[in-house]
Amino acid sequence: MKLRIGQGYDVHRLEEGRTFWLGGIIVPHTHGAVGHSDADIVCHVICDALLGAANMRNIGYHFSDKDPKYKGVDSKILVKRVLEMIREAGWEVNNLDVTVILQEPKLNPHIPAMKTCLAEVMNIPEEDLSIKATTSEHIGFVGRGEGIAAQCVALICKE
Repeated sequence: MKLRIGQGYDVHRLEEGRTFWLGGIIVPHTHGAVGHSDADIVCHVICDALLGAANMRNIGYHFSDKDPKYKGVDSKILVKRVLEMIREAGWEVNNLDVTVILQEPKLNPHIPAMKTCLAEVMNIPEEDLSIKATTSEHIGFVGRGEGIAAQCVALICKE
């Protein structure tokens, strides 16, 4: 069996009054992430980690923020397409580990719904998807509530 590891990292600015999409669900908050798509940072880092592991470049290469057809797109669609791409190349997801860095709101109450949603989108068992959250202890742009960061590590395999 052949194994590959990929890593994804992303940041987004937060803006008052925007819908906050995170992990495929809406998280109630006064601010939401800004981006060309729906700005779901969890979906974006999953895409980048999977694409990197499969040696297929990154999310921006496949879904350019200059392309109007991706303006406001539901990032779950991008995740589905990435899964199709890696599966067409013979790869399968072994597991994913996502870390969201956000000062507020607290995400622990929302993580089960995120896992359920994204496991369904990717057609993988929930036990193969870890999502966790941390703060930046009020340091930097995340700590000041100006933005959100996330990272993901993906392990993919091929027989």
